[in-house]
Amino acid sequence: MKYLTAGLAGLMLGIGLVLGGMTQPAVVLDFLDVAGAWDPRLLFVMMGAIPVTLIGYRWVWRQPAPWLAGGFLLPQTRRIDVRLIGGAALFGVGWGLAGYCPGPALASLASGLLPVAGLVAAMVLGWRLADHI
Repeated sequence: MKYLTAGLAGLMLGIGLVLGGMTQPAVVLDFLDVAGAWDPRLLFVMMGAIPVTLIGYRWVWRQPAPWLAGGFLLPQTRRIDVRLIGGAALFGVGWGLAGYCPGPALASLASGLLPVAGLVAAMVLGWRLADHI
């Protein structure tokens, strides 16, 4: 049941990313180009996601435990350090250069495009390297 639920949630996320235009690098890059041909479409995607997230989190935190796990997995620290700042900066630079963040990149694997597969392979390699830093 845990894997079925995760698969359905991933499918819904992927559909939402496609419908929101986040799997189209040109749309993402135009959104990030605030000094040029700015495209506000992703702003509306984010504005739609915020209330859904707020309602969802308020509901989830009222539960004694997750339905399909023994407990909530929460970060062990709230410290802002060089690793956090560096990772955020690297994420932002990668997003700006490629036009993909991890979720849309994974959803875009269905396109069968070789550059997307290369990007996802580089992301996975980066995740593995980060485990050793």
